[in-house]
Amino acid sequence: MGSDSRKRQNWDPQQQLLTPGRGTHHTEAGCKRQEEPRSKSKICANVFCGAGRECAVTEKGEPTCLCIEQCKPHKRPVCGSNGKTYLNHCELHRDACLTGSKIQVDYDGHCKEKKSENPAASPVVCYQSDRDELRHRVIQWLEAEIIPDGWFSKGSNYSEVLDKYFKSFDDGDSRLDSTEFLKFVEQNETAVNITTYMDQETNKLLRGLCVDALIELSDENADWKLSFNEFLKCLSPSFNPPEKKCALEDETYEDGAETQVECNRCVCACGNWVCTAMTCEGKNEKVPGQRRQPEQDLTEEELARYVQELQKHQETAEKTKRMSTKEM
Repeated sequence: MGSDSRKRQNWDPQQQLLTPGRGTHHTEAGCKRQEEPRSKSKICANVFCGAGRECAVTEKGEPTCLCIEQCKPHKRPVCGSNGKTYLNHCELHRDACLTGSKIQVDYDGHCKEKKSENPAASPVVCYQSDRDELRHRVIQWLEAEIIPDGWFSKGSNYSEVLDKYFKSFDDGDSRLDSTEFLKFVEQNETAVNITTYMDQETNKLLRGLCVDALIELSDENADWKLSFNEFLKCLSPSFNPPEKKCALEDETYEDGAETQVECNRCVCACGNWVCTAMTCEGKNEKVPGQRRQPEQDLTEEELARYVQELQKHQETAEKTKRMSTKEM
């Protein structure tokens, strides 16, 4: 009697579910599988998002279309209907989504200069897309030099590959300046083969500008030289370079934005205004955001001061951004 009582107390209802011939085949594991949320691929399987958008899953487990977070970095430039050059079709549609504007592909390749009665020369600049493309190529080159450990030999990881090149091009001060960094980049022909412009000399200048932009990414003490840790951060595959904007008169401008100063043109590139320095010889172009009478022409000194104002606006905006980030 006592043993029957103990058997009944130890009876497990799950055992009955697992006993053959009881007429039920549900298991606890099966119930759990039914309660598990569906994967993103299943939820988004029949969802179509327009160009520049991708399907995402909300907290409620429902599908929604959002602007693409990051496009693949392959380079196939296209000219948008807004006159801006994009690295590829995806970047164009992503920009249209983020800005809420209608942008179409005008034609393949970089946008051509629009001819005008008084054309202004454009400064040679390294756009963020150029900087990121150079960085992507260098990282691919370095990753290809990683050697896995063998049975009887030690290989080399990514950090060790960078350390090898850092020591090879460092002049002994444990820092890489722009000249040393450029020599390092030029070791790989594929990495430096950026042909944004028609002539080789301009493309060579572009490489130097993009190297400066890469140094600026991780130059924490602003000495325009990279320590090994800064060098490692700059070329770390997991590091996602921030998108920088230019500031002018309490407004921010996207990379590639332009403003006119007399016969000179200023372009926003990697968070900095870059301007030509031509003598205007009495030409008068209206400067956006500046009220000027037709007879008021800028002298060379005034132009220099205006360019300095652009940079001051940018520095102030960067300081304000850093302060707000620290407060958060």
